[in-house]
Formats: sequence, structure tokens, C-alpha cells
Amino acid sequence: MAAKRILIVEDEKPIRDMIAFGLRRAGYQVSEAEDCREARAQIVDLRPDLMLVDWMLPDMSGLELTRSLKRVKDTREIPVIMLTAKAEEQDKVGALEGGADDYVTKPFSPRELQARIQAVLRRAIPVGSADVVEVNGLRLDDSSHRVSSGDQEISLGPTEYRLLHFFMTHPERVFSRGQLLDRVWGGNSYVEERTVDVHIRRLRKALEPYSLESLVQTVRGSGYRFSTRET
Repeated sequence: MAAKRILIVEDEKPIRDMIAFGLRRAGYQVSEAEDCREARAQIVDLRPDLMLVDWMLPDMSGLELTRSLKRVKDTREIPVIMLTAKAEEQDKVGALEGGADDYVTKPFSPRELQARIQAVLRRAIPVGSADVVEVNGLRLDDSSHRVSSGDQEISLGPTEYRLLHFFMTHPERVFSRGQLLDRVWGGNSYVEERTVDVHIRRLRKALEPYSLESLVQTVRGSGYRFSTRET
């Protein structure tokens, strides 16, 4: 199997060198960029399997870069892990809502970073069984990795896609946040339960223009379920 390609977007060279050294030793193919402009050029040339993006970059913020990538069809499925010294909960939520798949607070150990990378790369492989699932006009085609309502394609990030796929193949059942973390995120102990809420909001927001957001229901005190029945 070919080595996974990782792009490090970090303007501080000592940090970039440290991360790159550890990842190369772990068998990854690594490319580096010191700002967003260089990162965009690297994305075209490298087509990375995952990006590590520092929040504070000289030309624009890493969060702005992540948001812009998630808006474009060719790059929206590239997983992004944000690297930042910001440790407040609101910063973590902001990063996840901005499109990041995970969030690592500086300083971090190479071992923790590699564990998070492995978890995100595992999650980038769609879970599930059925190729095509359709509920109330919402259609998910796993073979083409497309979600649609009628003739309109619905744009979803990779985590929202996996979450929707899981829900649509397990309808009418209530799942706790912990169960969703285990089944959709692969039991990654580094991911907090609050992450589930963030991605549920993003999934509902993507379904809202098609009046399908009510399919993803909150069960107070228990978790979430996917249902065609009114609450």
C-alpha cells in the first residue's frame, strides 16, 4: 500500500521540521508549506490524503484556509487537523464548525499527533454496507460517494457523510454520543463527545435547504436518531 501523503502547513520552521521528521519516520510521505498560498500550490501538486494546518499563518488564518477548502468540491474531502495554541472550548468548536476534522492543542507529543492522524485517516474510509440508501427523497449512493435530494446534489464534508451514512443504515434507533463516536469515529479516545454535537449541527445545516433536517432528531437525555416520524 502506498504511503499516505500529508501536507504540513506551518510557518514556524522548527515546529514544521519536528513534525515532518516524526511523520517520515512513521512512514508517511510528507510535504511542507509555510503559508496558505504555498499550501494551495502543494495541494494541486500533491493531492494530500490529510493536512495539518496551523491556525495562525502569515497570509490568512488556517481556519480561513480550511473553510475555503471545504467549499470546493475537489478539496472538500481532504481531512484537516488544526494545530493551534488556542485551548479554549469555543476555539475548538470554532475549528470543528469551520470544517476541521480534528483539533490538536500545542504543545503536543509526536505520539499523540500520530494517533490522531491514524484515527482521522481511518475515518476517511466510508463505513457502511449498502451502496444506495434512500429515505424520504434523501438518497445516498456510497459507490459514487454522493448525496442528493431529487436532482440536486447535497454537499457534505467527509465526517458528515459518514455520520449520515450510519444514520440512514440504522434508522429509528437512538444512539448516544459515545455510541456514535465508537461507530462513526472509530472509537478514537482523543475525540470529545462535544464533537458529535458540532457535526450533527453541520449535517442539519447541509440538509436544511432541502427541508430534510428534521430527519436527524435529538432525543433529550439519550442522544440522536434518524427517523421519518415526527418527534
